[in-house]
Amino acid sequence: MINLTINGQQHELDVPDDMPLLWALRDVIGLKGTKFGCGISECGTCTVHLDGVATRSCMIPVSAARGEITTIEAMAEDAVGKKVQQAWLDLGVAQCGYCQGGQIMSATALLKKTPDPDTREIADAMAGNLCRCGTYNRILAAIERAADKEASS
Repeated sequence: MINLTINGQQHELDVPDDMPLLWALRDVIGLKGTKFGCGISECGTCTVHLDGVATRSCMIPVSAARGEITTIEAMAEDAVGKKVQQAWLDLGVAQCGYCQGGQIMSATALLKKTPDPDTREIADAMAGNLCRCGTYNRILAAIERAADKEASS
């Protein structure tokens, strides 16, 4: 049995130790917001927070997922995550939307660690998140907007 804390709730899972966290989240627990993209930790679509750190859930086995796991489903209750999501909506960032959960998770982790990042820090933090629609300029603008909102609170 694997015990995980996900979005503040305890889950006891009867799954293989080497099952990727992504599949436990989606197929066992039913949290569908975290998406499968590449399966090799290159695209960022499957990003969750593990103790506040942006982590690719497709490559981490459930047996190694110790600590608090936060998924996109919990971002509406997170002060910084809520600001990031609002900035995404305000600027119409998403086109197809498939990668946006991972993008928002990475952006939120960045702003929690660095509330007023410069453009280079944003680019570095978001470098592992790919967007097939190419909304990178709007993603950057949304992160900057969320940082400004965070600084003015």
